[in-house]
Order: sequence, then C-alpha cells, then structure tokens
Amino acid sequence: MENEIIVKLENLVKRFPVGKSHFTALRNISLEFKKGEFAGLVGPSGSGKTTLLNIIGSLDTPSEGIATVIGKRINDLSHKAAAHLRNYNIGFIFQTYNLLPVYNVFDNVEFALLLQKMTATERKKAVMEALEWVGLTDKAKSKPALLSGGECQRVAIARAMVKRPALVLADEPSANLDSVNSNHIVQTMKQLNRELNTTFIFSTHDEKVMRYLDRVIQLVDGEVASDELIKHED
Repeated sequence: MENEIIVKLENLVKRFPVGKSHFTALRNISLEFKKGEFAGLVGPSGSGKTTLLNIIGSLDTPSEGIATVIGKRINDLSHKAAAHLRNYNIGFIFQTYNLLPVYNVFDNVEFALLLQKMTATERKKAVMEALEWVGLTDKAKSKPALLSGGECQRVAIARAMVKRPALVLADEPSANLDSVNSNHIVQTMKQLNRELNTTFIFSTHDEKVMRYLDRVIQLVDGEVASDELIKHED
C-alpha cells in the first residue's frame, strides 16, 4: 500500500544508567517512515543514530514514548515476539558484516531463513535469488575469508534481503569500504529498494551514502535537528 506508515516514533526518549545518574541518548524523537523510503539518520558519533536504529529494530526499548514498527508496539513486545518481528520482517546490515567464518556464502545467507517454516528447496531458491540480486551466485560455496570487503558486505545485503523484509536497517554499512565499493554497495541497496519497495533506514555520516538518500534526518545530541526530503535528477 502506497504511503503506508511502517515505522512511527512518538516522543521517544532513551536513557542509559551511568553510575547513580543517567545519560540521555535520545530526546523527544517523533518521526514516521513510509513503505519504500530510502532514508538516513545522519550525524556525528554520539548523536544517537545507532540507539535509534536499535529501538526501531526491536533490539532495545525506549525509556519513554512509543515506537510502533510494522504494526507492533516495541514497548509491549516480549523477547519472543520481538525476535519473531526481526526474523520475519526486519533485515539488518552492519559495518562489520558479521558473517560466520566457518560457513560458506550460501550457508551465511540461508542462516536468516532457518527459523522460518520453509523447506530446503524453498530456502535454496530464496538464497540463490538473493545472491543473484547482489551478483554473487558464483561465490556461493566460498568462505568469507576468500572474499573482499565489498563482497562480504554484498553477502550481508543478501542475508538481510533473503527473507524479503518490509524494513532494512543499515548501520554504517560503508564504514569499512573504499569509495568504489561504497558506491557499489549503496547502488545495490537502492536498486533493491526500487524493485522490492523495501524501506531502508541508514545510520551514517558518510557523504558517499548520503548522496543516494531520498530523505536525510540530522541528529544532534539525541534530537532531530532537521528532516529534509532530497530531490534527485533522473
């Protein structure tokens, strides 16, 4: 459904205990993300980008306010319900790839499907399709140690996309890549965004990533400083 809101954040506050006091990482964040958006949370280290992504991804809960993701209130989810939301509806891409070194590329991508009720045949079809999206079908049997950094990140994208999630959260996905690989990675994600209408939300301060974003949300000291839609020339 066009214009469907899949993430709604209302007056979000996140505090972390520090000794006998606390540190406020997020302050009164209110944002909405629609289906098919290609958006980024930008700002320096310590601005609250990753904390906000973790709440959206149900890896953490807000101290105050309401976070609703794909129809589920993060505040109210049990550990089991939060895991179910992640397993079926949210893909994650991290700067460190987080690939399992003892398994080959196929197994690393398939891992995201093992908790779903799919047959081996269905899993194989989904994995090979995801590897085709990122141009790595010829590397299916290779171990991560034999891949370049750019290839490892493309495997991570395939792993995030193999379950066709409604939402993908990418935390500094280009941090460990050179400019050529960074551009290739973001172009791949942009293409998947267009073809599958998947919502992408980035955490980044990389100009190479920011130039592809359709929406830039600037965070400063845990608050939204600006929220801008970006028009691109075709």
